[in-house]
Amino acid sequence: MSEVVHTFTTKVPRWRPYVTPVRLEEATEEQREAMKITPSNTKVSDYVLTLAHDPESLAVRSPLFNAIMYGDDGLSRAERELGAVGASVVNRCVYCAAVHASRYNQLAKAPEVIEAIFAAETKAELEPRNQAIFDFAVAVSNTPPEAAADHIAALREQGLTDLEQVDLILSAAIFGWANRLMHTLGEPVAT
Repeated sequence: MSEVVHTFTTKVPRWRPYVTPVRLEEATEEQREAMKITPSNTKVSDYVLTLAHDPESLAVRSPLFNAIMYGDDGLSRAERELGAVGASVVNRCVYCAAVHASRYNQLAKAPEVIEAIFAAETKAELEPRNQAIFDFAVAVSNTPPEAAADHIAALREQGLTDLEQVDLILSAAIFGWANRLMHTLGEPVAT
């Protein structure tokens, strides 16, 4: 049996669901339709197959996720990934942190940012723009949320437009939801 991963890493672990995922070859038409709109066209993940138990929710979740994380305007893709990492660190979602840290590294070509975050977690010290983004994502992800006017002021000081700030809020928020769902439905295991 694979060992559960508890530490943050850029090596993406396998996600092992607690419930049996829908078998693709046995999926209903409604489940197949809901899975068609997922970003992957090469393989349907166990996570998506698990979410397919509730096709109505999955059909809404996938386009919402895609709009937030892959939108053309506003915050850069790398900075959206940084917001996702901030939320995932707060929520201790090792799987999501690994996936989105790896994507950040690919996009930003700055692995030292993720190394600093994984070493110091919410206390990471980063260059000013990344610090403002990360601190906001952490503050809005804490329970209860700790985001305050000084966080918005820091984002504005770093030149983030209103649209970029909204994108950051959405990126952190969807991962507040997704992280908790991942914990409930499964666990990260070593590959």
